[in-house]
Amino acid sequence: MRQERDLTRLFQVLLAAAIVFALTMALLPKPPHMPIDRFGDKFEHMLAFATLAALASFAYPAARALKVLERLSFLGAMVEVLQSIPSLHRDCDIRDWIADTIAIAVVVGIIALIRSSRPPRLRTLH
Repeated sequence: MRQERDLTRLFQVLLAAAIVFALTMALLPKPPHMPIDRFGDKFEHMLAFATLAALASFAYPAARALKVLERLSFLGAMVEVLQSIPSLHRDCDIRDWIADTIAIAVVVGIIALIRSSRPPRLRTLH
């Protein structure tokens, strides 16, 4: 049980770090070039939010899948609203939020399916 709590805590720390990184990259006026830039903006959004969805699902294993989807989708929407601040020189694009939400839904859905196939006492385990 202690090992499970330690693992959950590790995922919570990783999730917090990933959120800080994602927000920093999303709100920098001139973000550094990354190797994944060649795949396009939507790919970057989907990769970031798929990662956040996986981390959130493991950080909060007892949380309902729809709650994780809702909260992370809201985070994606808020990123787009903040990117509309003129001094950031970023673009607010609803398609980015849609890409975020699709990636979250896919990852959270896969994890929920895997968990539902486990015996009841193992469903919240990582």
